[in-house]
Amino acid sequence: MSRVHLTQLKLASFRNFERARLDCDRRHVVLTGENGAGKTNLLEAVSFLTPGRGLRRATLEEVARSPGNGAWSVYAEIEGAAGPATLGTGVVETALGPESQRRARINGAAARTAEEFLEHARIVWLTPAMDGLFTGAASDRRKFVDRLVLAIDPAHGRRVADFEKAMRARNRLLSDPAPDRAWLDAIEAQMVDTGVAIALARLELVSLLTGVIVRSADPDSPFPDALLELRGSLETLAPETAAAELEDGYRDRLAASRRADAAAGRTLEGPHRSDLAVSHRPKAMPAQFCSTGEQKALLVGILLAHARLVADLAGHAPILLLDEIAAHLDVRRRAALFDRIDALDCQAWMTGTDRSLFSALGDRALYCHVAGGTVKGEAGNAG
Repeated sequence: MSRVHLTQLKLASFRNFERARLDCDRRHVVLTGENGAGKTNLLEAVSFLTPGRGLRRATLEEVARSPGNGAWSVYAEIEGAAGPATLGTGVVETALGPESQRRARINGAAARTAEEFLEHARIVWLTPAMDGLFTGAASDRRKFVDRLVLAIDPAHGRRVADFEKAMRARNRLLSDPAPDRAWLDAIEAQMVDTGVAIALARLELVSLLTGVIVRSADPDSPFPDALLELRGSLETLAPETAAAELEDGYRDRLAASRRADAAAGRTLEGPHRSDLAVSHRPKAMPAQFCSTGEQKALLVGILLAHARLVADLAGHAPILLLDEIAAHLDVRRRAALFDRIDALDCQAWMTGTDRSLFSALGDRALYCHVAGGTVKGEAGNAG
């Protein structure tokens, strides 16, 4: 198994960084500094080296430095799954203003989509905004599951985007007093194809992840085992239903619900309504009723199990982005987390206000200080 890691990160006009450069190695990267210094911005930059909108789900305009012209770039040198490579992404300024989509480049050549980044690295993250995952909206849990699926199934992001596009088109058609039935049939056929594939991919992820959790179960672990369950009409039927029958049933239900969906102004059934239920397995307690500390430990445990799953399936562990991770864990859990990350043989990028929180890492990490739109590493590399 090869260790995927960044060896250089460069930013231009990204968030509060006019320009920044950080040279690193196989070690973990610890970014410290005051609140608002830009530590999370650096993690966000790395998160753009994978499909999607990054760890904050920001718009391209929000990412661009202000004041500025709307253009920005992220560049990285990486020892990746396919060997040494350069990855770049960003928004280019034109005579008419900044482009509306970000570009992706690999080894200096234009990539067709950002999905091609997945051939070189898988990147997953945990941020303070996810601390309320178990008590917040179901949509946040769906996005969480889809991000986990994407790390093992690069086509998943496209399926989700295609389903949502078709669903929006169906909703628009249903708002017409006399919608074209043939056109509705065609759109619903697209929703069925992609919707069933989404549900099956999510179920496979949960099944594989559960297998990892069960195999590595440790009653003394500071990160309790999680029990995961997907809840939704397709997910409930799938285990006992052939894929073709699942598609036929969903197609029939979409056709039968046109009037109700038109009245509601939205589609009432499909993978966009599914939810992830998580329980604290040792306590047999739903995660939303656990203490804040237990919820955090459960979330970390799921992320670590997922990283192990990615390593098993892809042949290399993902790069982990852990924002303000140390401040929310006690001393024992911090040390255990660092040891677990090492056991995965992955590179982790972590942030915190106080370097002492990472003392258990010792020389396993590169320590960098972020302040005033600059980042300085051990060797004095500055941006």
